Amino acid sequence: MSAKSAINKELFTPHDEKMLVAVQVKRRTKKKIPFLATGGQGDYMTFICLSGGSALNGLGDRAPLGLLVGAVTNKKPSHVSITKVKQFQGSLSFSKRSMWTIDQLRQVNGCDPNRDCPEFDLAFDNAFDQWVAGSAGEKCTFIQILHHTCQRYSSQSKPEFVNCQPKLLGGNSILHSAADSVTSAVQKASQALNERGERLGRAEEKTGEMKNSAEQFAVTAHKLAMKHKC
Repeated sequence: MSAKSAINKELFTPHDEKMLVAVQVKRRTKKKIPFLATGGQGDYMTFICLSGGSALNGLGDRAPLGLLVGAVTNKKPSHVSITKVKQFQGSLSFSKRSMWTIDQLRQVNGCDPNRDCPEFDLAFDNAFDQWVAGSAGEKCTFIQILHHTCQRYSSQSKPEFVNCQPKLLGGNSILHSAADSVTSAVQKASQALNERGERLGRAEEKTGEMKNSAEQFAVTAHKLAMKHKC
């Protein structure tokens, strides 16, 4: 089972939530953590989750290797939160850590509005993190869905999205792309059927012409046969 599927099954499904997107990340700059705060648990992976539904409690303050995950409740959520999820080395389970509501999200920085890149920043009321996603594509998908979710569910002032490519802020372009692909496939299929219909039509015309020629030949042959018989 992939990490994304495991996170969804372990942390979101039990709370009637649905994961929308996941992207693995690492910090661009190492955060200074006091020795005692590490708890000696070693290396870890960090996941940041966009989720909705019941309140998320019992979050600690320790964090390791990163992945951003998006989720919303199957029904319209009363609130949407961004939660830091971690998996420590040697552990098969995931744990929820720091949490913010999307109303506490102040800014999403895409770092480069002119090209796809894996870097992005998240700024909250009381926190600021600089991330590097596993790939530019994963980061773009996450920001696009985060933007759409903020536009739909933010109850107060919406967060600022800066240095993001226009394609990420234009709505459900992923869904639009899928719809365009389906439309294109339908158009191609329709064109193929039309061309096939035209070919069948021409074949029917040729068949009709051949039939007429055969009938005329039969009549002529019959007349010649009767003439020679006489």
